Amino acid sequence: MKREKNIPIKFNSLSDAHRAFGLPRPLHPLISLINSAKIHAEITRPQQAHVLNFYKISYKPKLSGKLRYGQDYYDFDEGGLLFAAPNQIIGNNNQDENRECSLFTLLVHPDFLWNYPLAKKIKQYDFFSYSANEALHLSEAEKEKIISLFTLMEEELNCRIDDFSQDIMISQIELLLNYASLFYRRQFITRKAESSDLLLKLEEILEEFFNNEKTLSQGIPTVQYLSENLNISPGYLSDMLRSLTGQNAQQHIHQKLIEKAKETLSTTSLSVSEVAYRLGFEHPQSFSKLFKIKTNVSPVEFRRSFN
Repeated sequence: MKREKNIPIKFNSLSDAHRAFGLPRPLHPLISLINSAKIHAEITRPQQAHVLNFYKISYKPKLSGKLRYGQDYYDFDEGGLLFAAPNQIIGNNNQDENRECSLFTLLVHPDFLWNYPLAKKIKQYDFFSYSANEALHLSEAEKEKIISLFTLMEEELNCRIDDFSQDIMISQIELLLNYASLFYRRQFITRKAESSDLLLKLEEILEEFFNNEKTLSQGIPTVQYLSENLNISPGYLSDMLRSLTGQNAQQHIHQKLIEKAKETLSTTSLSVSEVAYRLGFEHPQSFSKLFKIKTNVSPVEFRRSFN
């Protein structure tokens, strides 16, 4: 039976992925590091989107084509890292951007991390949920650190994997992820002007949402709504805001809600329930609880302070 072109191919094992890309069999069933410079056969690419059942970290020497970051701004031309978590769709039928092959690709099945703290910690790295256009661009010095780590992993994997060498591999993977976190923080700083532009646009979106009373029909604005209007992923939006304001996207929405609530409570005679409804809350109790958490006083007590 012919496979529908718009249905993603799912690779449940590293062996399946290696076979589909025309690669030699992996040395280990749960972890693989592909160095394209040492592969003599041509690496093939699936013509349609695919889904991996494992983590993927790729280093590309150049982030070319239409790949963009934020407001189409680039810090460096030294290549960068892309991350994907299990069950994410990678690529699509119409995507022809950044077709250059990765120099290094690390594939890690979740079972390889089993019984290690990293199995839980890896889910806390938000960049695994970033879009491809939010890749980590590297400086020359950062690139050297990343390549040296991939090289060490490659040497370790070429030896026989036992319990001790697995400990080493886990440590190296965690070090790679910690470097990525550090370099992303640098990237937010070096792109501060562009991030500030996004922050201004975010404020405009929220002001327009509340001023036009979209809360009455759409409820409280969501992180997904904001990220779609800014053309960035929810994870990147939260991390960008955290680097600029110390608050993630959800906290930022709550802060705007409290500002609007204070304004309405102090300038109108609407009841607390009416204020809650106008701000998009289904239940006044939820509004009162959030208000008390954020201000240490209830909406009634806050209003009373103005009388």
